[in-house]
Amino acid sequence: MKISIITACFNSVAVISHAMDSILSQTWKEIEYIVVDGGSSDGTVDVIKAYEPNFNGRIRWISEADEGLYDALNKGIRMATGDVIGILNADDFLPNKDVVENIAKYFCSDNSLDAVYSDIQFVNQTCITKPTRYYSSRYFRPFMARFGYLPAHPSFYCKKEVFERLGLYKLDYKIAADHELLIRFLVKENICARYISLVSVKMRQGGISTESQESTKVINIENLKACSDNGIYSNSVMQIGRYIFKIPGVIFKNGF
Repeated sequence: MKISIITACFNSVAVISHAMDSILSQTWKEIEYIVVDGGSSDGTVDVIKAYEPNFNGRIRWISEADEGLYDALNKGIRMATGDVIGILNADDFLPNKDVVENIAKYFCSDNSLDAVYSDIQFVNQTCITKPTRYYSSRYFRPFMARFGYLPAHPSFYCKKEVFERLGLYKLDYKIAADHELLIRFLVKENICARYISLVSVKMRQGGISTESQESTKVINIENLKACSDNGIYSNSVMQIGRYIFKIPGVIFKNGF
């Protein structure tokens, strides 16, 4: 089974090599690595070119202007030739060498499976051995989407045919297109998905959805829109639940 992993990046020279090293270290070798660069000017493309020989033909990449993160991810999905697609952000990394192998085994053992999801751990930006928060997807049930709780998007691996059937990331969302896609796939369409008990990604603390108060305002609006667009009732008070779900992960930084 071939698994395509997509990294969208822009001016990520300081971190992308770590993400690429974590791909190269994987014991599962049927990996197609796709890098979609947004036209970086900081040397990111030079890093990609330098790493290209190490992948022995298992990397495909482009560098061109895009309309943002979700447009880049959509480009990557269209480029992908794997049976299953996963996302690895440029400033994130796979924590262990058998992450992809563990994910692949689930798909190989159950042909009816459309997707899997797991846990992620946030780490300090400058000291990646220092955990700052844990996000467990273990407790997700479809009704929880109306309270803002969904599986961790970076842990989501899904068959390509599901993207082809149900659609890609919607570009009218600035921050929460990943939230909308998970609601559409897991709740509205109820695809066959399974939780895996492992940490599949470590994320440097920060990101597009946590940059400012303005970002928080936008994501709250877009999360409600995601529910509405998919026929799920929610409201601003109910969406506060997503902050409550974060509390255990702040207390138990290594899992719970």
